[in-house]
Amino acid sequence: MSVPAAPAPPALDEPVLLAQEARLRQTLAELGSVIVAFSGGTDSAYLAYVATSELGARARCLTADSASYPSRHRDIALRVARQFELQHEFIVTREMDDPKYRANEPDRCYYCKQELFTQLTALARERGIAAVLDGANADDRGDYRPGRKAARELGVRSPLDEADLTKAEIRELSRRAGLPTWDEPASACLSSRIPYHSEVTPEKLAMIERAEGVLADRGFRVCRVRHHDDLARIEVGPDEMARALEPAMRDELVRELKAIGYRFVTLDLQGYRMGSLNEGVRLKPV
Repeated sequence: MSVPAAPAPPALDEPVLLAQEARLRQTLAELGSVIVAFSGGTDSAYLAYVATSELGARARCLTADSASYPSRHRDIALRVARQFELQHEFIVTREMDDPKYRANEPDRCYYCKQELFTQLTALARERGIAAVLDGANADDRGDYRPGRKAARELGVRSPLDEADLTKAEIRELSRRAGLPTWDEPASACLSSRIPYHSEVTPEKLAMIERAEGVLADRGFRVCRVRHHDDLARIEVGPDEMARALEPAMRDELVRELKAIGYRFVTLDLQGYRMGSLNEGVRLKPV
């Protein structure tokens, strides 16, 4: 079975890149002690790595654990923490207890991040830690990200953004550092697979995670399963579309996803695109 290769690193402006990295390190050194919101994704993994290299044990890396957090991400976070000797902890977040989060309006992410950052800022106060950090980067500016509003309200810093580091630059710096997350596909919480105004429930999240696990186990690098009640809408990268349509693979995906509980299994011919459930919803950048 042929699996698409990871993307080649882009050509970047070396002096600019090194200056940005130096600015990031200076910011972290000046803070003196930090809590990093560490999801296990490319951005937060790089931030956790650099914070630890600058601050040692004064950099705490905390990962939120909840029904909306994929177990695969948990495994990645643990792998990075062990390999790079991060001061790592899990905390349990309870966004699912909030009716506003479960209602799944377009500002759902605000309530998730509000829960996370409220816990992290409280921990920072208790432990005498100077700042809480998230992995937002320069590419996130101008996008619809209600979680950033919660971060601003609670005084969370975004050092990658402050250093003007883009996703491509973070990937390249991560590659040089030997981080296994350098080419990790972009991801988001499992709730992002449920259309707005359809309630978020643990049962739906469990179905989505199992369905995406089926795709990942078969080597699909970039994939989503959008949950439309009893219909699963699969999105894969354009370069993986043909493989998904191979008769044997198609039959296997249909069989496995129906076993999970979906009645209909479809393949979105537009392929994967970030935030496809935002299509048709009028959203302003946050």
